[in-house]
Amino acid sequence: MNNQEAKLRIGRIDFTNVWPIYYYFPELVASSKVAIVKMVPTGLNRAMAAGEIDMGPISSFAYGECFEDYVLYPDLSVSAYGEVNSILLFHEKPLREIASGSIALPTTSATSVNLLKIILEKFHGGQPTYSYAAPVLETMMEGHDAALLIGDDAIRESWRNRKYMITDLGQEWAKWTGQWMSFAVWALRRDAAKRHPELVQEAFRAFVQSKAKAHDDPSAMIHEACRTIGGEKTYWRHYFHTLCYDFGREQWQGLQLYYRYCHELGFLPKPAAIEIWSENTIARVTE
Repeated sequence: MNNQEAKLRIGRIDFTNVWPIYYYFPELVASSKVAIVKMVPTGLNRAMAAGEIDMGPISSFAYGECFEDYVLYPDLSVSAYGEVNSILLFHEKPLREIASGSIALPTTSATSVNLLKIILEKFHGGQPTYSYAAPVLETMMEGHDAALLIGDDAIRESWRNRKYMITDLGQEWAKWTGQWMSFAVWALRRDAAKRHPELVQEAFRAFVQSKAKAHDDPSAMIHEACRTIGGEKTYWRHYFHTLCYDFGREQWQGLQLYYRYCHELGFLPKPAAIEIWSENTIARVTE
């Protein structure tokens, strides 16, 4: 379907970390008025902000930048309490020794980049310098003390790596805060929610059903991950099991802390309010 003809334009991050929520979605949403558009996280963030996409799993930081325009679906996120396995900092020296070093960043994520800045600057008291580069580890490490990779790029390098120390940003966040971290949230533009309330509800139900179906029997999804990305079944079973796709009060609390730190460090002009969509209401989360 042409995106211009669709009543609801749904973005999709083309990373394995969102597969459970999307894997069965096309067969569960009955409406012909839905178009799915695949993008990297930063592209989807921009498209949502511009009104070119109506809903999708945007970076949590991107929600914080434009939260007045969005509401969040409940029960849907890419979150972790501890290891996330696909947001990894590669470095040759211990983290405390490179906290004021030179860091190479990918151009594909806002949430993870700012999470790393919180870890280095707030938790370790560092004053690092940053530069952006294509997600090729050996190139990124030339002239840098560390390189951040996310998504499938990080996964592949973690398999190949025999040279660098690896810090999992999910683990580091949990170690310092004791909180969950939500890396992506399912945002819905407020104007789309008003225009197509029934279609928005239909899409939400299909997402939740896809998540439940993938959780109950992940074998097809794991087989496809092995075929298209590589790796062993045991790795992917552990990966999908470790990530959390829920979005409830525990995840909200961790995300509110993330937004507060982003505001304190000047990444956001003000802490974002988390507002949760439901069929009949929109409710603001309070601490």
